[in-house]
Amino acid sequence: MPQQSRRNLLKWLTAAGAALVGSRASADHSSTHFGESSHKVVYQCNQADNDYLAAILFSVGELVRKYGDDVEIVVSVFGPGIHLLAKQPRRAIRPELQEHASSLAMYGVAFHACGNTLKALEWTEDDLLPFATMVPIGAEDLMLLQEQGYAYISW
Repeated sequence: MPQQSRRNLLKWLTAAGAALVGSRASADHSSTHFGESSHKVVYQCNQADNDYLAAILFSVGELVRKYGDDVEIVVSVFGPGIHLLAKQPRRAIRPELQEHASSLAMYGVAFHACGNTLKALEWTEDDLLPFATMVPIGAEDLMLLQEQGYAYISW
């Protein structure tokens, strides 16, 4: 089965499983991908600047293009960066950036949204785009993923 077809099938099965359970899956820091990969990376995303967001998403896309199924990528989003994952962002986020993030999610990239940031904005998981997964604390997300061997990328 070609790589893209396998990813699409697994994404569909994951989505169908979540639908059967009736709720979004919460972030599991030990399982962010479809199998064991040689490379693991977590990006910090904490700004709402469009150029900043475009640079992160471009970098993530380049890793996906180069390593395909052999890289696990998490984008840990908190602070003003949370607007990237909002259905109705309160900051001026270009729609094509949200589309790019959604496309990357279809390739297995996980987008973790900080629960503390959501609380501060008086948002819930329902305010997030469907591919986003809420974690309790964005900084904790970074710490736990690094403890699991994820390389930490920040700009």
